[in-house]
Amino acid sequence: MSGSYHKISFAGVLITIGIVFGDIGTSPLYVFQAITGQGAHLSRDFVIGGLSCVIWTLILLATIKYIYFALNADNNGEGGIFALFALLKERNVRWVVIPALIGCATLLADGFITPAISISSAVEGINNINPDVPVIPIVVGIIIALFTIQQFGTAAIGKAFGPIMVIWFSYLAYLGAINIFKNPGVLAAFNPYEAFHFVTTVPGGFAALGAVFLCTTGAEALYSDLGHCGKGNIRISWAVISAVLVFHYLGQAALCTSEGFTLAKGATVFYSMVPKNQLIFAVIIATAATIIASQALITGVFTLMNEAIKLKLWTNLKVKFPSEHKGQIYIPFINWVLMIGCLMVIWIFKKSSAMEHTYGLAITIDMVMTSVLLGFLLMLKNPRARGFYVLIFAIFLMIEGVFLLSNLGKIVSGGWFTLILATTFFALLYFYYKARELRRNITEYLPMTAVTPLLEAVKKDSSIPFEATNLVFPTRSNSHDKLDLTVYHSLFMKRPRKAGVIWFLHLDILNEPWGVHYSVHEVIDQGCYYVSLQLGFKEEHRIEYMMRKIHCTMVEKGELTNESVFECIKDRVGKVDFKFIVLNSRVSMDNKLTTFQMICVKAYRFVKSTGLKPAEDFGLDKTNVEVDYIPISVTAQVSQELTEDYEDYSATKKR
Repeated sequence: MSGSYHKISFAGVLITIGIVFGDIGTSPLYVFQAITGQGAHLSRDFVIGGLSCVIWTLILLATIKYIYFALNADNNGEGGIFALFALLKERNVRWVVIPALIGCATLLADGFITPAISISSAVEGINNINPDVPVIPIVVGIIIALFTIQQFGTAAIGKAFGPIMVIWFSYLAYLGAINIFKNPGVLAAFNPYEAFHFVTTVPGGFAALGAVFLCTTGAEALYSDLGHCGKGNIRISWAVISAVLVFHYLGQAALCTSEGFTLAKGATVFYSMVPKNQLIFAVIIATAATIIASQALITGVFTLMNEAIKLKLWTNLKVKFPSEHKGQIYIPFINWVLMIGCLMVIWIFKKSSAMEHTYGLAITIDMVMTSVLLGFLLMLKNPRARGFYVLIFAIFLMIEGVFLLSNLGKIVSGGWFTLILATTFFALLYFYYKARELRRNITEYLPMTAVTPLLEAVKKDSSIPFEATNLVFPTRSNSHDKLDLTVYHSLFMKRPRKAGVIWFLHLDILNEPWGVHYSVHEVIDQGCYYVSLQLGFKEEHRIEYMMRKIHCTMVEKGELTNESVFECIKDRVGKVDFKFIVLNSRVSMDNKLTTFQMICVKAYRFVKSTGLKPAEDFGLDKTNVEVDYIPISVTAQVSQELTEDYEDYSATKKR
């Protein structure tokens, strides 16, 4: 959906409303429910103070921080925490990987919680119509269906997201209006003193800030979805959506402070606003909106993990492209992990009111990390305005720090679940990163000029048997002038590999959906070739088929012969043989690893086990593949003294 929708247009704004604002736009389903403690705190000071905090949080964090500052810090049109990481990495700022990984871990944890709480809070409205209807089976059914359809792509239903969300936001504005007119005194919440009074004076006010913060869940999408929708469309849309949200929150506060209002057991503030004859419509449109919000979050997690893979912060996973657009991706492993996580949240916490305690903590931490990275980047880009940015981001960090302290109070009542998730994800990401740092201690490539003399010597050595007519090594090297050290090791450091023709194959994925292109560079005439193969991102990876076609083309041109190196079958078979060697590196047992390094290596192997196997990574048929394990040295070698106690060469001397 990117590209053509980046320019400001009606279609661009409509799609932006459908993609970007689902999460933050469905927060009214549970924000005041959480602030009032399910109706336990309905005093004027508590409700108006909480509302004032909501309004000023949306203004300061969502609008000023994300809409004004963050959208100006894009990485070639892309946003999000990894965009900030990439920009700072270019400036050789090494420490930025820690806040980037923390931000990634907390967003992954949020992916477990958001669909569960959003859909539950919407579907629970059914109990306002019929209290006997079981909600959990319906929620579970919706979540399973939502994750199941991801593999088929969401392009068709995605076109309806914008119109459905427009109906949802229009309905929010309507509900706000009919309640504000009954109790216009809630407009006092625009006075920031009400927020200050709430936090410092009102009993329970500070503890309720964790609930207030729920109004900004989804604010990260204002920045991370920059690449999908464009800066202008997001800013124009937010001008309208933010006004609608504030208008609706005013309506909820007006209802809560109206004379004689009480919240019945099992009822919610949101559905209490809805006229009884509109309850069925409200449940349907709220459920549709939360499904769209969940879809946007799932897509966001796919995008986040795809960026992590590209930045070498996670192992290669199978990535599919259900549509003609490369921006719409599907990662099966992540999809099913998220689904299991969402179902686990529902199984543990049952109701949306209980899930509220798990919510907010992860997003608060992510926002703090974003502020740290964003503030530092803006200071580097604008050194003359460093003092200004220090002041502004100190304010942001102070506000987010207060929210974080308040959210820490949720740990015992449910925040422990979020904390365990985020800590686990961070540990895996961090140890994997440190293990890759160990790997970078070795020389990755050798010049091809150091390889060719050995290839020629092996081919001339009659004592070495041929392994295959065509021996293919998939290589990470993107140039014919250099070769992976692991390929070099497999060729020469064990039993030397001898073949009629040795091929070094490099695979690239193009931004276009279709098309297969290749180029061949001669390393040794009729003895060794480097092939660069480019595939459209939707093309099947039939690597052996493609290599045979390249071989046939070269035979037709007279550049190669179509003869087997094995004399007994040279004129008796129609096709020459191909063999593919894929390499799997392992840290050598001779490495002297510290305890921390051992943990990193074990975590690295665990993460690698969740990803593609070497043959799958290159799209090879397993029937004609050999996996070669290559020992690598990443630290100092073990040094061990040996003492010879006895020697006897008498048998040798007698001869």
